[in-house]
Formats: sequence, C-alpha cells, structure tokens
Amino acid sequence: MAEPRVAVAARPVGFGALVFGGLIAVYFAILTLASGWRFTLDQFSDFWYFIVPLGAGFGIQVGLFVYLKHVVRGHHGGGVVAATGTTSTAAMISCCAHYLVNVAPIIGATGVVALLAQYQVQFFWVGLGFNAAGILYIGRKVFLARRHG
Repeated sequence: MAEPRVAVAARPVGFGALVFGGLIAVYFAILTLASGWRFTLDQFSDFWYFIVPLGAGFGIQVGLFVYLKHVVRGHHGGGVVAATGTTSTAAMISCCAHYLVNVAPIIGATGVVALLAQYQVQFFWVGLGFNAAGILYIGRKVFLARRHG
C-alpha cells in the first residue's frame, strides 16, 4: 500500500526545517561565543537577508535529498549536500569572523580569519551560489527519479 502524500512530504520538510534551525543555531552559538550576544544580534540584523537564505537553501537541499532517498531507495549523493552545507556555514560565520582575530593566534588562524572578514559579502554570494547549484542538482535528480520510477 502506498504512503499518503502528506506522510511522504512531512519527513523531508521536517528534516529540512530541522537542518535550517540547526544551521541558524550554529551561527548564533559561534558568534555569541566569539563576540557576545549583543554583537551577534547586531550582525544578524545587518546580514539577515544573507543568513536566512543560506540556512533555508541548505535546509531545502537536505529536504530534497531525504525525498530523493525515499523515491530511489539506497541512492546516495550526500557529497553535494555536505559541500554546499559547509560553504553555507562558512559564509554565514564569515560575516563576523574578523572578531575572532583576538583569539586566532591561540589557534593559529589569523590569516584565514582576516581573509574571511575582508571578503564576507563575497562569501555570502558564493554560499548562495552553491546553495542554488545544490538545489538545482538534487532537484534534477528528484525529477529524473520520479520520471523513471
């Protein structure tokens, strides 16, 4: 017996929403630990129009991937999701990475932090581009799997 459409859609949507919330939580946690709550809120209010789409794009990719796995049992393509998710997270965190310079000598990452801080908006755009590419890639796989299945 086939599963109802609502049940089939609920799992991917749930996973996508969970990943979106998790990515936003990671963003807030890292920036709060590095620079404090007030600064994190200020940065989020300045860059929410990048941060929310980055998180949502990754959540959509995960939702599509979960749905694809449902359509084609045992199909694996997590590498694309992992790569675009990593880019999304890096782009979100880069908006405030320059404040990590205070602790960077301890971890030996001053050059990386300075680079991220200098090009934060460009990293946002790169992250959004990777998200779009990932959504198109996995969406195409879903389309082909449904067409042939």
